[in-house]
Amino acid sequence: MKTLIENAVVLTMADEKITPMNILVSDGRIEALGTEAFKADVVIDGTDTLVMPGLVNAHTHIAMSLLRNYADDLDFWPWLTQRIWPAEAKLDSRKVYWGSMLSIAEMLSKGITAFSDMYFFTEETIKAVEETGIRANLNRGLTSGEDEDMKLENALELYEKHHLKGDGRIKIDLGPHAPYTCEQGLFKKIIAAGRSRDTRIHIHLSESRKEVRDSYEKHGMSPIQYVDSLGLFELPTQAAHCVHIDDEDMKILKSRDVSVVNNPSSNLKLANGFAPVAKMLTMGINVALGTDGPSSNNNQDLFEEMHLAALVNKGYEENPTVLRAYEVLQMATINGARALGIEEKVGTIEVGKKADLIMIDLKAPHLNPRNNLLSSLVYSVSSSDVVLTMVEGKVLYREGEFLTLNIEKVLKNANEEALEMTRND
Repeated sequence: MKTLIENAVVLTMADEKITPMNILVSDGRIEALGTEAFKADVVIDGTDTLVMPGLVNAHTHIAMSLLRNYADDLDFWPWLTQRIWPAEAKLDSRKVYWGSMLSIAEMLSKGITAFSDMYFFTEETIKAVEETGIRANLNRGLTSGEDEDMKLENALELYEKHHLKGDGRIKIDLGPHAPYTCEQGLFKKIIAAGRSRDTRIHIHLSESRKEVRDSYEKHGMSPIQYVDSLGLFELPTQAAHCVHIDDEDMKILKSRDVSVVNNPSSNLKLANGFAPVAKMLTMGINVALGTDGPSSNNNQDLFEEMHLAALVNKGYEENPTVLRAYEVLQMATINGARALGIEEKVGTIEVGKKADLIMIDLKAPHLNPRNNLLSSLVYSVSSSDVVLTMVEGKVLYREGEFLTLNIEKVLKNANEEALEMTRND
């Protein structure tokens, strides 16, 4: 079946131009672009809309939607160790499934077509991804302890059973949680396992001052220098946060081709500081955007992250020219695709690529006059302006309607499962 999107203006992200263009989609891919009237089975009228690549949420923990607005206004370490970890001890497969479905619904309604997730009961998140049609890199979070071998074995079983499942929409990565939760022995096992497979690494690095201080006390080097010394960066790696890093850290990230995932809302809410995003981009480091989990954000809104990334970094650098709108849009699209290792498939609108597209309604008062639509996407657009989300040519969300999930059922079950986790708190 062929689908035609016509009469829209299009930002391909292959360059900064926004132009009127028709998009012909066939068998999940972009077959043709141009101004001619292509023949199609289904025609979507894009009058007064802008079409762009779907957004890529490069770091999150989606089932934490069950802990949304649960433990707010706390210091990072008490938040993590005294509230979040005890609550997560109550997790089971049902909770993770409904928490995943809730976040996927949210992401689809906000124009996110791909995400990278680290959490538990990953089989349930895989099930949710398969059912809903979204694209995802998934991994089971790995930490040291008596059961670390069992956890790693489970992670490798996930890879063997599910990597490239869902017509290739699902990729399975390896997820050492962080240097402060993984001992050297576990890192060595993960690196050895990764080398023998076509897999990637997803890890938290240098998120807080305490993490960096403790690393120097324990290893005599920063978290980034430490995991590099172990050989972790020999594998394709996406490193979440990288807030407290110095020039030596950045040189390592650049030389090892590590993708950094900036999470401005989470870093602000947990008061962990400001990552030197402008400097990393200037150095040529691939910087993507993530929301982090719905407990530390508290939403899955990448338009909000784009807005914050642009403003926070201008203020941090005291320079209004850094992080131009197009650079921020790159972080949320093609840079995110690179971080997930899927840039050959998505991240730009080009003939032959997968049709992961979103449509934005331009009729809202806050988007007019249309002086500069590129700027508008970062400084004015709200995620509620998204009226269509398509993955591999299939419309998953359109004008408030979810086409691959029952939102009433998702809301009912997610609320019930969340109540079980927090009832006695």
